[in-house]
Amino acid sequence: MAVDPRQVVAGFLTMAMFAMLGNMIKRDHFDSVQVTVHETSVIQFDALKAEEKSLMQASRETSQELKPCWAKPVPKEIEQSKGFITLSLTGGPEHHISQVTDAVVIARYLDATLVLPDIRGTELGQKRNFEDMYDADKFITSLNGVIKVVRELPSDLAGENPAVVKVPNRVSKDFIVNNVVPLFQTKSYLRLATFFPKINLKANGKPTSDLDSTACLAMFGCLEMKQDILEVADRMVERLKILSRNTGSQFIAVDLRVEVLENKSCKEKMNGRKPCYSPLEIRDFLRKVGFTADNTIYLTQTWWHENLNPLKEIFPKTYTKDDLIPAEKKGQFLQAGGAELQRALDFQVCSKSDVFVPAISGLFYGNVAGQRIASGRTQILVPSPALGSSPATSDFISTYISKKNHLAYSCFC
Repeated sequence: MAVDPRQVVAGFLTMAMFAMLGNMIKRDHFDSVQVTVHETSVIQFDALKAEEKSLMQASRETSQELKPCWAKPVPKEIEQSKGFITLSLTGGPEHHISQVTDAVVIARYLDATLVLPDIRGTELGQKRNFEDMYDADKFITSLNGVIKVVRELPSDLAGENPAVVKVPNRVSKDFIVNNVVPLFQTKSYLRLATFFPKINLKANGKPTSDLDSTACLAMFGCLEMKQDILEVADRMVERLKILSRNTGSQFIAVDLRVEVLENKSCKEKMNGRKPCYSPLEIRDFLRKVGFTADNTIYLTQTWWHENLNPLKEIFPKTYTKDDLIPAEKKGQFLQAGGAELQRALDFQVCSKSDVFVPAISGLFYGNVAGQRIASGRTQILVPSPALGSSPATSDFISTYISKKNHLAYSCFC
């Protein structure tokens, strides 16, 4: 069979691009970094051969799946609960992971029983059961001996009002001692309300305490989406990979939602730096780092929006959930009030793509990065605006990866 020379050149170009990305790791966090951009250049064939060895080495270094380096918390025999902890999960899976982790850590410290949380939607009155999104059996089993988990609050407490305590994300032992313990001693039935004063997913070093290990287990070892969500996400990922393999290109997931770009938080620069990037800016960024029309792109946008047209003009293989969800599943995932299920699919696809590009900074980016680090998928490219025609040599790899400063590196090694 004849070999199309264009395919050979395209393959070498792709290899060279990722070799360069693998060798230049100096990026900072999305919200706190100055960013520089490469101008697209013509890569000569001789230079490609010189990069091949570096590419193979970089691939081995960045694609290796890490192993948990925390010790499972010492089992506790809790014959009689000292009290109960309840909470509601809010937002998408990126919030749920953090909320569950704080709840498990607090329940562990208090020797309290955790009641399976419900899930509150974005609109008033929307409510789901935990089992509607997550594998409850796995959740309970994985925490066996760490904390006691029950599916429902005991009937004798059902009519009582709990003491409500607001808990900052990544709750500390000091906060628990000073703010939660006194309430729990007064009333052993608490309801937690997690808030996010800032996005803090930085590493603390290797787990050294019982609560450190509990937090690692809770964040990476107990919360798994229910099987039918995983199956739909896997079918979407497989379709995207097939579309990529047809041209020998990479499958890129971009967290880009038009409605979020209209939020005030996206329009205000932090320390002079952009928190969000538009479809036009993402288009230019992807071109700058060397992606081509052959690349397949997944957007976390649910339905197509005209503002995405400039991106599709250059990258015609760009898709939304509406394009990819199997027809027989659209009623389940695209119905009104299904935002949490849609974000569940986004979270899975972005965690499993060849490359992840966060167009929006925040918790989704951070917790997707954590899942990718744990599974060895470390190709996370943070976008940036162009800075002239001859910017300084730099890289776009997330500093979560380049500096290993994500908390996942505290839990995996």
